[in-house]
Amino acid sequence: MKPGFSPRGGGFGGRGGFGDRGGRGGRGGFGGGRGRGGGFHSGGNRGRGRGGKRGNQSGKNVMVEPHRHEGVFICRGKEDALVTKNLVPGESVYGEKRVSISEGDDKIEYRAWNPFRSKLAAAILGGVDQIHIKPGAKVLYLGAASGTTVSHVSDIVGPDGLVYAVEFSHRSGRDLINLAKKRTNIIPVIEDARHPHKYRMLIAMVDVIFADVAQPDQTRIVALNAHTFLRNGGHFVISIKANCIDSTASAEAVFASEVKKMQQENMKPQEQL
Repeated sequence: MKPGFSPRGGGFGGRGGFGDRGGRGGRGGFGGGRGRGGGFHSGGNRGRGRGGKRGNQSGKNVMVEPHRHEGVFICRGKEDALVTKNLVPGESVYGEKRVSISEGDDKIEYRAWNPFRSKLAAAILGGVDQIHIKPGAKVLYLGAASGTTVSHVSDIVGPDGLVYAVEFSHRSGRDLINLAKKRTNIIPVIEDARHPHKYRMLIAMVDVIFADVAQPDQTRIVALNAHTFLRNGGHFVISIKANCIDSTASAEAVFASEVKKMQQENMKPQEQL
């Protein structure tokens, strides 16, 4: 990956990202909680992890160290990169680079996470305080597309977690289904996220909702799913593309309007990037 990496997210604008579907992504996002959801951890180690593992890739020494977001890692080498531990070693999802690190007699494979193809990766590099997605978590992903970011969320939550991936497009849905054949912690749901009652029998209560649906009624869509599937104390993360909501208003006005809509739905946004 050509872009450099700063542990605090420098080098990537905090207000921008790039989406799974190609083209420039949303100009903002929100994280928040529901019910008893607490605030964010502040302070602490925002930079490098405490320990790293050295490995060898094509004769070049690299080191992988944990990021402050659990389940996310930094690969240090000639070019630093954000990576996740590959749940299915030997398999790439979208042509991303992979690196193997020796740990004793075992080898651990990591996948490069391209922030130009994932709004969540861009948010992490932009310095977002919390993503609420961690090993063992149950995640409802709205707007899964072909599964680029979903695959990395699958890596993060690991074999003890689940990713319910909702996508309306049947074409993207086919890619998602093929992805789930190899990644057994992904449950693809090919349905319109506006109608959670149509798939309520498939999804249990979740810890986190991540939404990237790029629709004018995005907040309403998230609220409907949150009321149905999000546990008390759970969290949501929304990627908002202002132009998709109101192309005539400024981004700041759109974000302020969306915050009000969330509050009316008893959703409590805690952070904006």
